[in-house]
Parts: sequence; structure tokens; C-alpha cells
Amino acid sequence: MKRIYDRIVDMRGNLLSVMAQNVSLGEMALIYKQSGEKVYASVLKIDGDKVTLQAFENTRGISTHDRVTFLGRQMQATVSEALLGRRLNGAGVPIDKGPLIVGDAVTINAPSFNPVKRVIPHELVRTNIPMIDVFNCLVKSQKIPIFSISGEPYNPLLMRIANQTDADIIIIGGMGLRFDDYHAFIENAERSGSLEKTVMFIHQATDPAVECLLVPDMALASAEKFATQNKNVLVLLTDMTAFADAIKEIAITMDQIPSNRGYPGSLYSDLASRYEKAVDIEGSGSITIISVTTMPGGDVTHPIPDNTGYITEGQFYLHGGRIDPFGSLSRLKQQVIGKATRSDHADIANAQIRLYAEGKKARERESMGFKLSKWDEKILYFSHLFEERMMNLEVDMPLEIALDYGWKTLAECFEPHEVGIKQTVVDKYWPKVNDLA
Repeated sequence: MKRIYDRIVDMRGNLLSVMAQNVSLGEMALIYKQSGEKVYASVLKIDGDKVTLQAFENTRGISTHDRVTFLGRQMQATVSEALLGRRLNGAGVPIDKGPLIVGDAVTINAPSFNPVKRVIPHELVRTNIPMIDVFNCLVKSQKIPIFSISGEPYNPLLMRIANQTDADIIIIGGMGLRFDDYHAFIENAERSGSLEKTVMFIHQATDPAVECLLVPDMALASAEKFATQNKNVLVLLTDMTAFADAIKEIAITMDQIPSNRGYPGSLYSDLASRYEKAVDIEGSGSITIISVTTMPGGDVTHPIPDNTGYITEGQFYLHGGRIDPFGSLSRLKQQVIGKATRSDHADIANAQIRLYAEGKKARERESMGFKLSKWDEKILYFSHLFEERMMNLEVDMPLEIALDYGWKTLAECFEPHEVGIKQTVVDKYWPKVNDLA
């Protein structure tokens, strides 16, 4: 049953207050301007009979005597196959000049899947990026962030993952995107041929902050619907720092007492409730989440990356235009390495990382003017090949080929007894002379 009120008692930014009864948190409302326009809003806070709403659009033109109608339902996303290839804003309204989406109405920000229906992660999600597939495997239903700073190519990295993944559906949630970043995602999807399996929910930097809050909820609600239809969904979110900053902005407007560095005390649960949507559903599909978290000033102790690290299952650390092998970690990789992948996977990956670490020490000795040994020269040559073949984000190769390239690189630089791998594994996988040509 709709309830109608015609007295707005307070307006600050995108927040409005009205005296109302029998409403619930998150309930949708319509504000009717005197011009005839309608503005959607949702209930953000209830203090007795005083209800605070956050409008999804600019509140310019709204009068204190405008009519407010409560709709008796939560915010919903409309989900169907018609979503594929489409672009929508944070409120779920198409922004690609296409028709309205017709499909099932799905309530956003609903509870996560029952743990009883969750499958223990055990399947590899392929990206064809060696620094992920070989060294820090992405596992189906994993939630993992890319820790980076402004200026690093984290959005191009997400685009490459979108182009090369074996997921059935890709959902991109863009928050605080610049105009050129937004169009780069569109052009990439069109150029790569992945547009027909991609959905984009986009909040640009000039859009209201409340729409930024809705983007991950819209993306994840859609992902859940597709996952229950036996689809493997990859959700790419950029940038969760913009999402947290929007929470902070609204909390300040509401005069909430701030916590660490001005962020509200609910920051951890606000992030966790989104990340916990990652799931592998028994007998059906899955949701895997890769997000971007830009660290202000590169500070990993900042509240956003600090809280994110407690929630997620590792991180990809993007530094200097590359995924840093020493700052990156996938806590679920042991679920698939040597089980869903080749038996030599762990040996060849660990050997390369260990030798590359020695290469960094050799570079330090070289930079300080020390005389290099024959071993140092071998290590430096290996480090050069490793960066070129494995760390370059432009490389696109299946996991099995990347493993073979790892063996080839070792064979070009070292003798079999120098790499520290078990002899039985070396005997089976060490390249023959003809293989090195």
C-alpha cells in the first residue's frame, strides 16, 4: 500500500527528510516535483517519525511542499538475457539509448547465499595472464582485489581479463569513472568481441554519490540471478575507493560521528556485505569478484585497503605497470594448483619466483658496483626473460603454454641441477634441445 506525504522538513544535498510512519530502511519512494518530473529515492535513516531519504538525482527544483510517495518495496534490478550488451547507470536506467530492460525484478542488497548451498572453491578461472594463472591463480567464487594507486593501468588490466576470461558473463561495475575511462571500457568490449556477454553498470564522477553506492549492489544482484541460471559470472568492480568515499560523503552529510580518517564505523560491514556475494552454488553457477582498490598515497594501511584485506582472499598488487609477484597473493591457489592444473605447476612457479628474487639481489649488487659472478649473470639474464615473458601484462597465453614457457626460460638460463626442482619433475618436463629453438 502506497503512503503519500506532502511536507518535506529538511533538504541537504541529495538527502531529504519527511515525517512519515510505517516505512522501512531501503524502501523506495517517489518525489513528484511541481514541474511534473519524478525523482526516485530510498530510505536511508529512520529516527522516530523522521525519515531521511537519499535521492538518486540532483534535488534541484524540489520544493518542501512536493509530494512524497512510499512504494512499499526495496530497490530492484531488472534482470534477463536482455541485459547482455547493455549499459546502465547506478539506478539501473539504460544510458546507451537502448530500450528499457524487460525481465525479472530482483531486490538488491539481499542476504548472501546460504552457506549450506556453497561449494568449496576448486575450479580455475582462466585469464590467460601468466602473472595470475601461473603464480596467483584465480579460483571460481574467489573475491580478490587489485591494490594499486592512481595512474597505474588497473582499468586496462580489468579489460584484458574481461577479454580473455572463460567466464560465461562479465558484469562491470564502474564507480567514479572519468568520461575517457568509461568510453575505454565500451570501445574495448566492442573491439574484443566480448560485448555480447558483458553488462555495464556505470557511475561517472559527475553523477550523484548515491548512484555510486548502488553500482555494486546492482551488479551483484544481477550476477546472483545469472548464477542461479547455471552461469559462471565474473564481476569486475572499479574503483571501490570511490564507493567508500561516497559512503563517507553521505555519512558526513548526515552528521554521523566519523571513525578512522573520517570514514564511518560501518565501513568494514559495508565492504564485506558486497564481497561476500562471491559464491559457487551447488548444482548451479558461480560469482567471482575482482575489484580495484586504489590506495591514497600508496598507503596500504589506509582504512579501505586495510579493511579489504581482512575480507578478501588475497590481492593482486599492481605496481610499476606490472603485477608484483612479491606483493601479490591468492589464498585459494592451493585449491587448484596440481589438482585442476598440471602436476608441475607448483614446482615451476615456485622456482621462477625464487630465482627472480635472487635476480633482484643481483641487480642491487650490480647497481652498487660489485663485480658480478657467473651465477649473477645467469640470474640477471633470467630476470630479463621472466619480466618480458611472464610479467608483461600484454602477454596473452593459455596456462599450459605459460608453464612450457617457464621451463623453456629456465633451460635457456640454467643447467637442470641449478634450478632447485625435484629430479623426477625435471626428467619429465625439462625441454629437449630441439624444443629451445
